[in-house]
Amino acid sequence: MMSDSQTVYPVLIGLMGSGKSSIGRRLAAHLGLPLVDLDAVIVEQAGCSIPDIFAGKGEEGFRDVETRVLAEVIGGAAVLATGGGIVMREQNREILKQHPPVIWLKATPEFLARRIDGDTNRPLITGGDTLNTLQGLARVRYPLYEACADFILPRGDMTKSEALAAIIEFLQTWQKR
Repeated sequence: MMSDSQTVYPVLIGLMGSGKSSIGRRLAAHLGLPLVDLDAVIVEQAGCSIPDIFAGKGEEGFRDVETRVLAEVIGGAAVLATGGGIVMREQNREILKQHPPVIWLKATPEFLARRIDGDTNRPLITGGDTLNTLQGLARVRYPLYEACADFILPRGDMTKSEALAAIIEFLQTWQKR
């Protein structure tokens, strides 16, 4: 754990399935902070699931809610795990850049497809061709993630423990800046 005067409040970004929530929980525990999962806050405030929000308001309506909630919670004393599409709005990218450090959990579409294929709580992959969908999302989102990231963690076959160790090493360096 880091001392209060040195505490940073990292923000995790990346495609769905990259480990933002699961690695975020481990990171939060290590730092002695809560984890704020942006999608969970959205669901709590909306009183319905993300697929239900998409069905009722469309993706644009979901993004409106996401932007509002991001602005409400970012910068608090917590580790923040965002949704995979957080970078799709310029306003969100600006908000992220104002609250470093932003850590991109970068994983290949193939790695992610193995992890999340068939997950019915992810509206963008319910069409059935998870790998193709993830490849398309990667083409659009990877440059946006990169533009926001203070640290890029290439997940590869890295375990969650290895990922946590790499993030902690980065944060220790970040605090010395």
